[in-house]
Amino acid sequence: MTNWLPDLSTGSGPLYQRLADSIESDIDKGVIDAGAKLPPQRDLAYDIGTTVGTIGRAYQLLRERGLVSGEVGRGTYVLGQRAEAPRPDVEPGLQGTRPIDAPSGKLRFDSTAAPDVGQGAVIADILARTAQEHPHEISSYIRDFPERWYEAGSRWLARNAFHPSPDSIVPTLGTHAAVMAAIAALTMPGDYVVFEHLTYSQIARSAGLIGRRTALVSTDDNGIDPDDFERVCAQKHPKLMFLMPTAKNPTLVTLSAERRQAIAKIAREYNVALIEDDLYGELTDDPTPLLAEYAPERTIVAGGLSKSVAAGVRGGWLSCPPAYRHRIRVAHKMMTGGLPFLLAEVGTRLVMSGQAGEIRKRCIAEIQARLAIVRDVLAGFDVKARDNVPFLWLTLPDPWLSGTFKNACLAQGVLIDDEDEFKAGRSEQVFHGVRFGVSQPRQSKDVAGGVAVIRRLLDEGRAGYDSFS
Repeated sequence: MTNWLPDLSTGSGPLYQRLADSIESDIDKGVIDAGAKLPPQRDLAYDIGTTVGTIGRAYQLLRERGLVSGEVGRGTYVLGQRAEAPRPDVEPGLQGTRPIDAPSGKLRFDSTAAPDVGQGAVIADILARTAQEHPHEISSYIRDFPERWYEAGSRWLARNAFHPSPDSIVPTLGTHAAVMAAIAALTMPGDYVVFEHLTYSQIARSAGLIGRRTALVSTDDNGIDPDDFERVCAQKHPKLMFLMPTAKNPTLVTLSAERRQAIAKIAREYNVALIEDDLYGELTDDPTPLLAEYAPERTIVAGGLSKSVAAGVRGGWLSCPPAYRHRIRVAHKMMTGGLPFLLAEVGTRLVMSGQAGEIRKRCIAEIQARLAIVRDVLAGFDVKARDNVPFLWLTLPDPWLSGTFKNACLAQGVLIDDEDEFKAGRSEQVFHGVRFGVSQPRQSKDVAGGVAVIRRLLDEGRAGYDSFS
């Protein structure tokens, strides 16, 4: 574009912020058209008498607002979404709300919640009937849980030959809260909890907030190394280990029956409790016996609805040995403030009616279709996928580093997770991998577009990304 300069005479804040605000204002007014190329950073810096760094910060702010895109060697261009006709996101009467998408219009490949397959209509019907039938329970606190809440957990957690009794179930406010309640109940501040180097690290971080210490156990291509687990037990004397034996997040490794047996034996010898997170296992048809079948007296199985039905329902359950159940239920109440009747009842009705199972089937079909797109686009690269599971683990080719690749994707409007997001503690191990999910984009074409960005960056190598552009 030519003969354009920003008006910096108004506004407040640092110069880069006023510059970004001025450009945004001119885009809104139509002074700068969709598709227009913004001046090169050096040229604009010279014209307004500032540094290239200031212009770069302003352009980055505009990218974060979803107003422009930039590619090395091509320049910075105004995106066209503001010129499109407005599309109603909600029904009349609900203005002021909209679907919660990625920040600044970015594509969410950093989430693995259940895909939208129309479950909202089913849940809306259950919510309406629950409110009509249980107005008093909704308006008050619930201290005595109905038996159906336990039966729902027993049904949902059952897999392969594992069929927990309703008497073993603790209904919880999601799987994360379930696991944290178990950690709080079975350990004391200062106790060690064992984690793999790469795992669902939010649990390790949360455990650290309540004073638990992390002990890391090594893994290989087949999962946890039993010999190293025994070493950790002998040296650190941990009270508990958290693991995901089936379709582990983020690497998708599934432990063999032999390794599960070995881990159960070592845990029994050193009196270590085990938390088996089966959240992704629920999506698979993996026939391997659950860890709980090898060590039922010390294994807590956690699962819920977030990956296979609807994350917003926050439905979760634990199955635990009888000696643990009361302590964990009390700890869950102390940690969360209590289980809301409405959410627990909705989750229960979804399971008991069979609708949760039907939604899971639809979610799996949608995930499979999206995985097929990724496998096709990324053919030839070292990418691990597992049928029915909504994320993939990509081992990056040289010279990419995990964090740099994440930033390169972010600059192109795609949010993924680097390996540091999954490190349970400070680790000397480097994996050179990234995880990205396929369940959150609204349509399959969005998945294809995001994966095309990933493929282009892989093909171009580091030449395709310059953090100072």
